[in-house]
Amino acid sequence: MLRRYRSAGDLFLELFGEKTYKLSLTCGNTCPNRDGTKGTGGCIFCGEAGSGEFSVPCTDASDIGTAIERAKALVSSKTKAGRFIAYFQGFTATYMPADKLEPLLSAAADRGDISAISVATRPDCLPDDIVDVLRRTAERKPLFVELGLQTARDDTAKLINRGYPLSVYDDAAGRLREAGANVITHMILGLPGEGKEDGMRTAEHIGKTANGIKIQSLFILAGTKLADMYEKGEYRPLSKEDYIDMLCECVEILPPDTVIHRITGDPPKKLMLAPEWAADKKRVLADIDKAFTARDVRQGAKADKI
Repeated sequence: MLRRYRSAGDLFLELFGEKTYKLSLTCGNTCPNRDGTKGTGGCIFCGEAGSGEFSVPCTDASDIGTAIERAKALVSSKTKAGRFIAYFQGFTATYMPADKLEPLLSAAADRGDISAISVATRPDCLPDDIVDVLRRTAERKPLFVELGLQTARDDTAKLINRGYPLSVYDDAAGRLREAGANVITHMILGLPGEGKEDGMRTAEHIGKTANGIKIQSLFILAGTKLADMYEKGEYRPLSKEDYIDMLCECVEILPPDTVIHRITGDPPKKLMLAPEWAADKKRVLADIDKAFTARDVRQGAKADKI
């Protein structure tokens, strides 16, 4: 039943016994797909902030405490949670030397108000010494590692300038899970040239390789290569109806123990060009809930007839 999927909120209550909120941090790192190591310009949809538009900057381990308190102040109007997850979100959080990353994660893990650590990264930025740092972090507090896969199709990956093949993701997800990390994989519906079947294939692959999933539609931010494609008429974003239909299909084929951490995106409104519907997150979530309910009712009626 779609409306009974296991959410991140469900998981956090199981793990921590109370509502827990993520605090988004960025530590001044960049991405190998921007600095010329793997490519330049990043993925065609990625903005200048590297998904860290809402993140609080911190310079080094000594600054973690101040950054966390600033992040808590920013979300104080949204939540009454007393427990938090330190979420190293901006750009590629493991794209730094291991001896710099470990003090950052340790400083966050030392805090009593931090229940877990979450790290957003790329599968091709996980050398053995970094995985060892993550292993030691997971021994101290629950660790979530988010991987930006987006699609299981290697031809689409080349088109969006992802910079690595599916095999690299598979290897990284396996090594992270062996290290004790809870792996969360990102996917995007509506990538150029992809349809419903492609999204379902990606969701199915993630269900086999990760503990959790984040799903969103592709939205177009100003200043990106995707924005250029959109303005030239080379790309048309999904309608809300098509997105929700694809989302329902993807959620249905996931294993029941897969935790769904996101079912729609939260784009920075000042940068977003399209689709307009994606800017109204509350309305999108309400429409998704209606669609899930309607599909559950139809499936229940069909089961009763069998």
